Amino acid sequence: MDDSQKWNNQPEIPEFVIERDDEPRAVPASPVRCRRWLRRVAKALAVMLLVLAAIGVYKKWAYYYRLGVPVSVSPQENIEKLRKPLAPELPAVVLTTETVLDVEFDMLALHGLKASIEFAEPDTADTSVYLYSRSADVGADSVCLGSLVAQGRQMCDDRSRLGYVGMVGRNMVIGVSRMDAVKDYVLEHGGSFFRQFILVSNGTIPGVYYLHGKVERRAIGRIGDQLYYIVSRNKETFWGFADALREYGFIDAIYITGGDDYCFYRTADGQRHDIGDPADYPHLRWQGKVPLLVFRK
Repeated sequence: MDDSQKWNNQPEIPEFVIERDDEPRAVPASPVRCRRWLRRVAKALAVMLLVLAAIGVYKKWAYYYRLGVPVSVSPQENIEKLRKPLAPELPAVVLTTETVLDVEFDMLALHGLKASIEFAEPDTADTSVYLYSRSADVGADSVCLGSLVAQGRQMCDDRSRLGYVGMVGRNMVIGVSRMDAVKDYVLEHGGSFFRQFILVSNGTIPGVYYLHGKVERRAIGRIGDQLYYIVSRNKETFWGFADALREYGFIDAIYITGGDDYCFYRTADGQRHDIGDPADYPHLRWQGKVPLLVFRK
């Protein structure tokens, strides 16, 4: 028997393969489970987006409407006042002097005048001018602080100061708002507009003021439909001046910068009356830089 036959006749040894059922096996994800998970993620994202949108809406609402003081006249109501034809009235500035809470001030009632923003200081001999003063503040870089429109030209757009004065023709309004509706109306109709700090709003004074110390103070205030230019006779704190105006009965009052600067007013007989020191006239540093509020007949 040859070797090949020997090998062929040897018994075959069986091979055993053991499979374990406890080994992890990949289980395909259920389509139903996937859809449920995706729906949960989508709902969570939708809720998050709604929350973010609500926060954005609230912040925008608060920016325009949470001003820290009540408001007596809405921008739309002031626009209606600017549209309203005025009865003819003799041009005049009428002076009265009051003392309230130990604060002495002059009240100059404005009658029959047309107000606008100008950049050239009026001549004292110009009989068409019945009153002029500073208006908006100007920074060291000659950029005005607060929105400013001068006779239909927008010079600055800045809502940081909430009090405003709007002028179209012989109509003039003051108010408190961060919205630009009055400014836009004035701009469209060739008028003037500026923003300044609030002294009194709807018979209430703000809880915080940003100007401190005792200096001469000025303002434009409203009692009913009558507007007044107001000048303190002595140095006063911002809060003390505002509180005196509120106590006297001013519904709204807007701060006017330049409390000790020279200016003048004119009575119905055309006579000029000086405010401040005439030796300070003319203010050469003002020319072409500082916006002036000028009332003409």
